Amino acid sequence: MSLIACLDLEGVLIPEIWINVAERTGIDALLATTRDIPDYDVLMKQRLRICEENGLTISDIQEVIDSLGPLEGAKEFLDWLKSEFQVVILSDTFYEFAHPLMRQLDFPTLFCHKLGIDESGKITDYHLRMPDQKREAVKRFHELQFKVIATGDSYNDTTMLGEADRGILFSPPQNVIDEFPQFPVALDYTALKAAFLAAREALS
Repeated sequence: MSLIACLDLEGVLIPEIWINVAERTGIDALLATTRDIPDYDVLMKQRLRICEENGLTISDIQEVIDSLGPLEGAKEFLDWLKSEFQVVILSDTFYEFAHPLMRQLDFPTLFCHKLGIDESGKITDYHLRMPDQKREAVKRFHELQFKVIATGDSYNDTTMLGEADRGILFSPPQNVIDEFPQFPVALDYTALKAAFLAAREALS
């Protein structure tokens, strides 16, 4: 059986980038994530407006990212997962943000989006690979005759989890647990490893 494990990035393997930017800059309005605002377009337009209002450039954000590392235990979990499954990370972050952290995870395969940045370093826009790219990627894997086990932590992961053959919520907020009771919940990497093994067994 051909299996692919699809993982969200922020909140599953690395810290939430925008939350860390908010904490380092003191701009509380940047604390909102897809855990709070399900509509990604609304969320990103809000973030870009706040960056412009506060003069934040890509360099300011990358400086914060350079100080971050993977979540505790994430590298070990990912190494284990790659030994058991083919692994693809499906994220709504941006290549301009993710690269330093991907280096610390030994550059796993990552599908995400791109930012529009002008010559002054101002973030002017964002460019989605395609709408709902996480679910669309899982659809394409199915067309290639793969089974998919997926995990994520937020609203914007739930269509991916629903499209996958098995979906797992990882350390999600209570509101996501309440709204999507059909997905099992893992609260740490030990439980997530067990959930992946159980999902594989169920699909075999």
